[in-house]
Amino acid sequence: MGKADVIALDDHRPDDEGGRNQRAVPRRVRARTTSQRQDGPSEEQVAAENGRQRAASVPDDSTVGQGGQGRGRGSQDHPDHDRRVHDHPEDDQGTTAAPPSDQPPGAELGRLLTELATAGQRLLAGLGELPNTRLRELADDPLRTAIDLAGRLGVDWTASSEELTEFVRSRMAGDYAVDEFGFDPEFTTTAWLPVLRQLSRRWFRIEVRGAENIPADGAALLVSNHAGVLPIDAMMLQSVIFDESERHARCLGADLIFGTPYSADLARKIGATLACQEDAERLLERGDLVTVFPEGFKGLGKLYTERYQLQRFGRGGFVSAAVRAQVPIVPVSIVGSEEIYPQVAQLPALARMLGVPYFPVTPLFPLLGLIGMIPLPSKWIIQFGEQIATDELPTGAADDPMVVFNVTDQVRETIQQSLYELLTDRGGIFG
Repeated sequence: MGKADVIALDDHRPDDEGGRNQRAVPRRVRARTTSQRQDGPSEEQVAAENGRQRAASVPDDSTVGQGGQGRGRGSQDHPDHDRRVHDHPEDDQGTTAAPPSDQPPGAELGRLLTELATAGQRLLAGLGELPNTRLRELADDPLRTAIDLAGRLGVDWTASSEELTEFVRSRMAGDYAVDEFGFDPEFTTTAWLPVLRQLSRRWFRIEVRGAENIPADGAALLVSNHAGVLPIDAMMLQSVIFDESERHARCLGADLIFGTPYSADLARKIGATLACQEDAERLLERGDLVTVFPEGFKGLGKLYTERYQLQRFGRGGFVSAAVRAQVPIVPVSIVGSEEIYPQVAQLPALARMLGVPYFPVTPLFPLLGLIGMIPLPSKWIIQFGEQIATDELPTGAADDPMVVFNVTDQVRETIQQSLYELLTDRGGIFG
């Protein structure tokens, strides 16, 4: 088989010059490793500007809010678009800029924890005022109670509590239709994504960059780094993709997820399927968006001292699937997931006993039990890189180990370089 000269490997990151407000066109070669940056204003200039803004604080009726451009199909008419935490004004490069703040990083974490404690106090006070008969009613209908509780904590349900309760009960009774993989889009949109949306906007304050690189239609393979002990990054990515493009992403999950009774049922219902090349190719051939995390448990289980250092990307099976289906690959870089459970050690003997890949030890878990499993509210940034085209590769490229290795290496290096840049942009862990 002839050698295929497919993708240049000189450089390491997408070019971020021009056209960022348009739906992206797949790139054929790698762009520059560095981008030109302008020096920021001095501290004196920032202080002077803040003074002028405070002096001119009179509202201007001529100013109207505008949605971001190039955000994917239907992004501006989404019912919750104006309330998105991650929808900040875009800069001249098309990336979402975080709002300016004069507070130190720790102040943001303190504010979030205070809000959480206040919400909990209000909830407990409300329960304390209920008569005993009402408390018994709540105990008799735990599903309705859970839905009401989530609403009190800020989940923006798309239906009333009564309608949502009946909807979930119909699902539990088997009154619904799924596709060949077990995916239930109505359940995902009505009951699952509203919960994730609350986490992404209020807890992790996710900032999204490069959403124009999510295809508005047709298949694509989105490849992301993986970290955080639990696959919360996969859930947040699913939520962000839907909010930005109104398309459901189908996640390729590990065997362990589908070997556990309850998690297997939920995973298939919300669109996940087994991480194998056959299922990936079938989904891509149908025109779906497919997300994959090639680091697997090596990424999820790495120690905090190894944060944002990508692990090996396996054998490149995801690249073979994309090349065979001739669909673009979108590199995705996630910053913030490494800090939600800072893993300082592992207990391998206990992990073997439980039959899991690792048993994490964090500053809060297992010391505080289940309370220690509450993720820390780190500041997240999710960046969708420029599409890498595969439709011009020669026939048989999917079975050429050298081509697969080169494309895999390009995707990995693109994500790694983007992680370094996003960490610099983010600043503090908690924003």
